[in-house]
Amino acid sequence: MVQKYQSPVRVYKKPFELIMAAYEKRFPTCPLIPMFVGSDTVNEFKSEDKAIHIIERRCKLDVDAPRLLKKIAGVDYVYFIQKNSLNRRDRTLHIEAHNETFSNRVVINEHCCYTVHPDNEDWTCFEQSASLDIKSFFGFESTVEKIAMKQYTSNIKKGKEIIEYYLNQLEEEGINYIPRWSAPAKFTFERGASHVRRPLSPPINIPETTTKEGLSPKEINNCNNASEPTAGTPDDKLDADYIKRYLGDLTPLQESCLIRLRQWLQETHKGKIPKDEHILRFLRARDFNIDKAREIMCQSLTWRKQHQVDYILETWNPPQVLQDYYAGGWHHHDKDGRPLYVLRLGQMDTKGLVRALGEEALLRYVLSINEEGLRRCEENTKVFGRPISCWTCLVDLEGLNMRHLWRPGVKALLRIIEVVEANYPETLGRLLILRAPRVFPVLWTLVSPFIDDNTRKKFLIYAGNDYQGPGGLLDYIDKEIIPDFLGGECMCEVPEGGLVPKSLYRTAEELENEDIKLWTETIYQSASVFKGAPHEIFIQIVEASSVITWDFDVCKGDIVFNIYHSKRAPQPPKKDSLGAHSITSPGGNNVQLIDKAWQLGRDYSMVESPLSCKEGESVQGSHVTRWPGFYILQWKFHSMPACATTSLPRVDDVLASLQVSSHKCKVMYYTEVIGSEDFRGSMSSLESSHSGFSQLSAATTSSGQSHSSSMISRWRFC
Repeated sequence: MVQKYQSPVRVYKKPFELIMAAYEKRFPTCPLIPMFVGSDTVNEFKSEDKAIHIIERRCKLDVDAPRLLKKIAGVDYVYFIQKNSLNRRDRTLHIEAHNETFSNRVVINEHCCYTVHPDNEDWTCFEQSASLDIKSFFGFESTVEKIAMKQYTSNIKKGKEIIEYYLNQLEEEGINYIPRWSAPAKFTFERGASHVRRPLSPPINIPETTTKEGLSPKEINNCNNASEPTAGTPDDKLDADYIKRYLGDLTPLQESCLIRLRQWLQETHKGKIPKDEHILRFLRARDFNIDKAREIMCQSLTWRKQHQVDYILETWNPPQVLQDYYAGGWHHHDKDGRPLYVLRLGQMDTKGLVRALGEEALLRYVLSINEEGLRRCEENTKVFGRPISCWTCLVDLEGLNMRHLWRPGVKALLRIIEVVEANYPETLGRLLILRAPRVFPVLWTLVSPFIDDNTRKKFLIYAGNDYQGPGGLLDYIDKEIIPDFLGGECMCEVPEGGLVPKSLYRTAEELENEDIKLWTETIYQSASVFKGAPHEIFIQIVEASSVITWDFDVCKGDIVFNIYHSKRAPQPPKKDSLGAHSITSPGGNNVQLIDKAWQLGRDYSMVESPLSCKEGESVQGSHVTRWPGFYILQWKFHSMPACATTSLPRVDDVLASLQVSSHKCKVMYYTEVIGSEDFRGSMSSLESSHSGFSQLSAATTSSGQSHSSSMISRWRFC
């Protein structure tokens, strides 16, 4: 497996020329890196005007590896080829390195670059990326990988220290300023009346890496100048100081995982992406395994979008029953600055709440609590000046008894735990369970299997008054804010709970209808797409220049999105026959409208180029109609073109493909038609813009004007 590394942007508050002077002091050897034994120049080139300097070195490394491994490998030193391409005119240095030793067994590539800070020409930025691919190494592949990654991360940590060490040396030598490169007199431009003349020089073979790769102002955010980086554009990069200030101390490999997952989201979810804190939570939940974190995160983003969780605080008002009888609320913060949530579970009538509200209303209320927790963490990060990404929960179990083990109530609790675990990982910093009664082990046995192992480690359980002794509540919460019902002096505004009046109970049928309404209340529809059976919807346009808008997620498989126009009305699908055009499946419906006898170019026409979309992508766009009539939006299975001689009839192809799970895709979509006078070229004017993250991302949706009435504008985001 190929190991990859991508660094954040490191900022030196020194001019580029001074940084280059410090960098050159690392050669031919560097005492600060013991493994770097020495280096020899094997090739060097300087342009006549001295603007370009390319130097290739053979570097000798004494890798800290077991003696047995060195003996088996038959070498004492490892050699690398390093190529430095300095462009003094553009003020850039690009460094490329690869291993010479064992290059047929191990492939190591590294690229580093020094550039001028986009917002301050007297500062210098540094970035690096690398890859490690161990093909074979005498059966010691795993050992070699660990040694290589250990050595590499160790050198990464020292990188900034080494430059600063040599900067101090230069300062001691009295060198605080190095003038910028300027063209010698004979190379300056001679301006004529109608042309520009410059002396000719021999052709120079300069590698692509020497060309300028300047950074835009959005790419780098130094925490001294900006509170946080702008999110949502593919060119964004994270600054090392920003990571430390707002996200915490991460190892180089953890930083790399965050940056790489963030870049993937920018490519597939263009527009708005979650904030870095939220991405980091999913990575931590899966021990920084990018593939696993990406999978659960995409599922969560689709879930949030479908049920509009991002707007729950603004659009959903908890019923009065919850406000009166749900014994929980926010209460100051703990000693670490984490928001503190107090829940008096023992005083809460869980049976009464379930009978009066239903399972989904309770779940929605818990989701609103979690959304508020995310908001409070962000606020506390600014207040305390350090990263705060989770909260503390204090659960008082005094009064807990067998009444709380009512089966529908436990079922609702397990459902809540399942949803929260899947969508709010690593948001619970600590759970303090106080005054646990004898019945608690029974409840714990029921719910603990549904709680993640990492989350369970954060539970601290106290029986009776143990919380008042050493290692108790005072270790985590300041004395001044301990609630009064726990023996403190701080008045806690959390409702006391109590029994829900039976007059508020609702029938099972009413609760079921309310649950269905709450959980299926969404502007999105789901559809299945099969090989040979696309899903199609039609939109009738009466007035030309109307705007058709869409927003869809590819939940499973790869699809091709098409838009067609026809003057003829498609025949509506028949629901009572599989042989007609409608197929219903558990994962969503499938409707086909384009008649098999229709011919493209005669009965209907394509008005946009096909758009290929991969699994996990989120697409939003619009089309300005040129003609009235019927527009058909089609989601088609993405596959290699089939041979014409082996193509099956449409229904037969559908029946065959239904038996192959790999030939099934799933999309979740929303469409809307807007009059041209109401369309401003920005998706913020659409109902579908609710798919953006009000809580989890910065507002970064951008828009561009269409070049013609039939041009398409595409945004991809969740």
